[in-house]
Amino acid sequence: MTRPNPVTIAITLALLLAGSASFWSYKYLKEQSSARIQGVSIAAAAKDIAIGTKLDAGHIKLATWPKEALALGYQTDAKKVSGRVAVRPMSAGDIITEAKLMPQDGATNGGIMTYIVPQGHRAVTVSVNEVAGVAGFITPGSRVDIVLTTPRPGAADKEDKISKIILQNVPVLASGQGTEQKEGKPVIVPTVTLDLTPEDAEKLIVGVGGNGANKGALQLLLRNVIDTAAVDTKGATIPKALNLPEPRIVRVAARKAAPARKAPASKPAPPPVQAKFTVEVIKGGVKTTREFPLANN
Repeated sequence: MTRPNPVTIAITLALLLAGSASFWSYKYLKEQSSARIQGVSIAAAAKDIAIGTKLDAGHIKLATWPKEALALGYQTDAKKVSGRVAVRPMSAGDIITEAKLMPQDGATNGGIMTYIVPQGHRAVTVSVNEVAGVAGFITPGSRVDIVLTTPRPGAADKEDKISKIILQNVPVLASGQGTEQKEGKPVIVPTVTLDLTPEDAEKLIVGVGGNGANKGALQLLLRNVIDTAAVDTKGATIPKALNLPEPRIVRVAARKAAPARKAPASKPAPPPVQAKFTVEVIKGGVKTTREFPLANN
């Protein structure tokens, strides 16, 4: 009988041990993976949900997510999110979290915008017309550039105007309608609510004059959603648009008023001339003249 080769025995034992270790490792990892895949049943969006939507049973479904992949604020009970108002847009399948919903004690009428404005920013609403509002194609989530058309500073002719992009890549929070007074009558006009920093809000308000003072007119330029690059423009005028030389702007400096001249001091009046009479005296052939004052009566 041939005795097994020690090398063969060692190789066989090594293969058996390696196979056993692989089997038990695979089984352990599979069990751990299965435990994670089972995950947690959470409330998710059953369809696309727009900002301001009041959720009902048709908007909510239960979905299973791995616990490690869950975001903070998730809900396991669909009833707890039913009746809440969305303050963030959600796509079908998104997890419904507290950050995407209006607080339970929040106002449901007119109070949504305060939860939409990013921290440190301000919401500013401006009125536009159908042309300035890009014919209604500007919707929440759009990004726009803002062009201001206003008389050129220092120009004598108020019709000498310039158009200039003053703000770029501004997010649109909402679009709607507002009421303005025109010729003493209320008129409904389109409005756009913009997301601005406080500094940019000041630029916009001073540009349009604030409180409808109409210092300048606004035009919104709709951007491509992926186009976020800033551009440097010099502004456009009628002569520049027609490729004509720019007229010179004559600035008249304000002159200081000349100081009032003092009236010359009046000279004292000369003393009155006293009346006199003359007497010729001839004495020893010598003729002399003497004057005597005339006595006042």
